[in-house]
Amino acid sequence: MQHAFSSLALPAPMLANLASLGYQQMTPIQAASLPGLLSGRDLIAQAKTGSGKTAAFGIGLLHRLNPSLFNVQGLVLCPTRELADQVAGELRRLARHLDNIKILTLCGGVPMGPQIGSLAHGAHLVVGTPGRIQDHLYRATLDLARLRTLVLDEADRMVDMGFVDDLARIVAACPQHRQTVLFSATYPAHIEAIAAPFLRDPLRVEVESRHASHRIEQRFYPVSNENRNDQAAALLRHYRPTSALAFCNTKIHCRELAAALQAAGFHALALYGELEQRDRDEILVRFANQSVTVLVATDVAARGLDIQTLDCVINVDVSRDTEVHVHRIGRTGRGTQKGLALTLASPSDKKWVKLIEDDQGGPVRWFDWDEVDETETVPLLPPMRTLAIAGGKKDKLRPGDLLGALTGDGGLDAAQVGKINVFDFQSYVAIDRHVAETALTRLAGKTIKGRQFKMRWVE
Repeated sequence: MQHAFSSLALPAPMLANLASLGYQQMTPIQAASLPGLLSGRDLIAQAKTGSGKTAAFGIGLLHRLNPSLFNVQGLVLCPTRELADQVAGELRRLARHLDNIKILTLCGGVPMGPQIGSLAHGAHLVVGTPGRIQDHLYRATLDLARLRTLVLDEADRMVDMGFVDDLARIVAACPQHRQTVLFSATYPAHIEAIAAPFLRDPLRVEVESRHASHRIEQRFYPVSNENRNDQAAALLRHYRPTSALAFCNTKIHCRELAAALQAAGFHALALYGELEQRDRDEILVRFANQSVTVLVATDVAARGLDIQTLDCVINVDVSRDTEVHVHRIGRTGRGTQKGLALTLASPSDKKWVKLIEDDQGGPVRWFDWDEVDETETVPLLPPMRTLAIAGGKKDKLRPGDLLGALTGDGGLDAAQVGKINVFDFQSYVAIDRHVAETALTRLAGKTIKGRQFKMRWVE
């Protein structure tokens, strides 16, 4: 059954903006949660990434917003900076029908000074990570006295990452009379116990908490513990994905696998804790823009990632938590796309595989290595290369400026330019691998917005 956004009690300008964004019919989580959100009810919603939950709580936040009141009226807490950036971007799109709405992102890994300056000028909505939000509360640079709505996005991940005390202190700084909205992919008893004091008579909604299993094909391959890395490379040579996310249970194995894949000729990078924020940003940009084929990650490092097009997931190590396994494989097969999830399991992993079978209500499918063809000799090259430009938002650069330079002086067709990411002091552009060098040669010595910027390939 379909539900139109026009069936909601939303103002005409908001409905017109939603239509311009392609939002005509509500997703199941939007249809189930929006009536309660718009009426001011507290809400617990169990929903997976990609279900439309950001638009659901975003519409609720904006509906309750008073644009003439220049105070923080909505706060969204996210587990990672990447998710916070994505949420803030979606809120800005949803708010295009409103004049002079200020939405700030407050996350760690960047200097406090500019954030303090932005807060001093006021904001309507804040999206941030618990640690940095608490830092601002401690410094008294963030005032939540006029807060109307608090959103905890991916609450289970924030709890798993150790943010329980931070969340409690942030909630204590919020007005007692507020709307609290909690979105979580899972809602086990320990999270329910933690969240209970934050909520008042919450509406409970559970829609599509599991990824559609018919869209994700799972294949299990037997391995020994000693040859996991070689067998992971064999699967990559056989399936030849454009983008693959490989999961390891430890950061040590994560680094070892990435090094082994690089030595085997794959464009692979490792994502794990302890990376500098700039390095993490660069790795994620390169993977999302398809200039890296394989991202090797631990579960903690991959939290909050939202890669829309992912050909396959490889569980190089079997997860010992069935919820984590479901979350891993659910990163492929988004929307209406088909997904592929490959799992390498040794004899010592059989008990964890049994848990997966119990959870999904049936046996997993095992596949024989004889069917894996490694004879393809053409290197598995990513379709794009990433050009780094030493200029960003602080230099007044916008994606359109970079696209204009590449299609003008660079001589490229717009179709040969991929994702463009503009950060404060650095920008990254994905360029079709076949024309990348020619484009850079043509750009040499040219100006963008009247200035010359240093450029380099990120390899």
